[in-house]
Amino acid sequence: MISQKWAWHAWRQPFSSIALLLMCGAAFSQSTAAPAPQNSRASAYGSRWECNRGFLKEGNACVAVKVPANAYLNSSGSSWYCDRGFLKSGETCVPVTVPQNAYADDGGLGAGWQCNRGFRQAGNSCARIVIPENAYALDSTFGNGWECSRGYRASGASCTPVNVPANAFLVRTGDDWKCERGYLKAGAACAAVQVPANGYLDSSGNDWKCNRGFQRAAAACVAVAVPTNAYIDYSGSAWRCADGFRKQGAACIAER
Repeated sequence: MISQKWAWHAWRQPFSSIALLLMCGAAFSQSTAAPAPQNSRASAYGSRWECNRGFLKEGNACVAVKVPANAYLNSSGSSWYCDRGFLKSGETCVPVTVPQNAYADDGGLGAGWQCNRGFRQAGNSCARIVIPENAYALDSTFGNGWECSRGYRASGASCTPVNVPANAFLVRTGDDWKCERGYLKAGAACAAVQVPANGYLDSSGNDWKCNRGFQRAAAACVAVAVPTNAYIDYSGSAWRCADGFRKQGAACIAER
């Protein structure tokens, strides 16, 4: 019989060999791995290292981002923007020539300057915006550069009053009008919605519906003719036969 001690030794031998090989492989890997370069740090995304802010990876090294005079690193630290009052030109920042009635803007965008309020860009200069009566200037380089006051609407280069008829009100934007509830727009006026007997204004306030048991017929509400053994249905403007009866024409007959 094989001794218990010998069997245990034989069982352990293969695993000891595998463990030894793994340890040697790990040691070999560590000894051959390239060290992290200067100006780098351990990566939080799985790779071994990444360059510090202001440096870019080139091969196995971290080289400094070349920031020219009158510039600064962007938020990621991988590129740069020109200071206010300077504009990017190749790999340098050149002073911006700010025209009259303008101010220096962020050098990383546009021409490096913007026109003052009340002026708009016209080539390399700022032209005064002519604001008509009953209008005000906008902080915008688009459109007219001005907007009419509430109660007026733009008409070419001027602002004309909005004529609000009786039974109407100015809309939220202030440049048009809408009829009050119970009235309907008719040209430049608001005409009352004619609600017939047995009718009521609908939710829009611009039309009407018939009461339950009546149906619309031209400009009137006529009673629904309900035959014997029938009732007004859920719509309120039609009828259905009672249980045990079926519809035949305008009547309800007993089912056989």
